[in-house]
Amino acid sequence: MKTSQNTVLITGGSAGIGFEIAKQLSAKNNHVIIVGRNPERLQKAAAQLQNVTAISADISNAADVENLVTKLLSDFPKLNIVINNAGAAAGLSDLLNNTDTFERASIEMHTNYLSIIRLNEKLLPLLKKQTEAAIVNVSSIVAFLPGKVTATYSASKAALHSYTQALRVALEDTNVKVFELMPPLVDTEFSTEINGHLGIKPSQVADEFLAALETDNYEIRVAGTEQFYQLYLSSPAEALKVLHGRAS
Repeated sequence: MKTSQNTVLITGGSAGIGFEIAKQLSAKNNHVIIVGRNPERLQKAAAQLQNVTAISADISNAADVENLVTKLLSDFPKLNIVINNAGAAAGLSDLLNNTDTFERASIEMHTNYLSIIRLNEKLLPLLKKQTEAAIVNVSSIVAFLPGKVTATYSASKAALHSYTQALRVALEDTNVKVFELMPPLVDTEFSTEINGHLGIKPSQVADEFLAALETDNYEIRVAGTEQFYQLYLSSPAEALKVLHGRAS
């Protein structure tokens, strides 16, 4: 997949991983459209970038999505890359003591999974018109095994992983390539509650993503997550212990 002269949509593009990817793509002669829920933070992010358009929208809100898609179809007919980065983590999971697990899970599943299906479905007709196009779904290494304190978040990313694989198969005879970006813990505001400061920098995720995009590496396991994935394939039980710091 070429990494320049594209028109790229990045949801959740005003901070964290999304912002770093936007920063690198905008510097490589791509026109980048960043989408975020917070207009003030969105404009602040856009002011730091070149070749960028900022659109305020909540991808979990049906009306916002309709308005976003209408604008994209009208103003950006060459849109050829969609990066589904926006996500929600509704707090730490305590499956024994929480009394609002259903509500938390509903928010995460809607934002991290169902909303992505909706946006992809609405933009696929436009993507199919391009010479070369791509959908990038940002999941997580916990798509394979659940984090102890992120059980429902992990479940939403597992659903996204399954959907992404199916979408890739469905589109394999078209011009639309399907990528999945699977970072580990990343040092962002989003991950503050789960000791995100111990994670890798968002710039490293962006670096490895761009390299994988250029070489058509469709499943992008960032940093040490490839080693974890290989352990998972050989021994899921041992990988689960490693994830929870109980390796034998």
